[in-house]
Amino acid sequence: MDEWTTNPMNAVTVGLALLVIILFIWIAVVGRRLKKLRMQYTSVMGNTGVTNFEEVILQMKESISVQKEATEQLQLQLKDVQQTLPKKKGRLGIHRYNAFADQGSDLSFSLAIVNDESDGAVITSIHSRENSYVYAKPVAKGESAYPLTPEERKAIKEAK
Repeated sequence: MDEWTTNPMNAVTVGLALLVIILFIWIAVVGRRLKKLRMQYTSVMGNTGVTNFEEVILQMKESISVQKEATEQLQLQLKDVQQTLPKKKGRLGIHRYNAFADQGSDLSFSLAIVNDESDGAVITSIHSRENSYVYAKPVAKGESAYPLTPEERKAIKEAK
């Protein structure tokens, strides 16, 4: 037998050499993985200057909380507007006409100002050569406690 195979120190040396080679390979694999993780970390963190994930998570949680509160406030305001808007008297209808067939032109008019439920008022101006008369009548659901003329009804209809 030769000395190489019989000497236990040689076997230990070969074993240690193999172990060192395996460890170098393992270190190279771990180094590549670490490089990938570092690149991912850099892309996530960007140039924020923050190096602690805990700080980032807390900031995001606080930002989400602020956004949630603002969203809830906007939803309440939107609900209020949706309830109030149909009650606003924003619909207008005007009908011009000649109140007296024998004189003048279409200088008389009826103006209806109502909301979605046809609540509001109708204003009528009757023009003659000598005078102009202006009348206002409250309107509820398209009707009035006072008699409505056909021209006033037409103005209310146009406002719808």
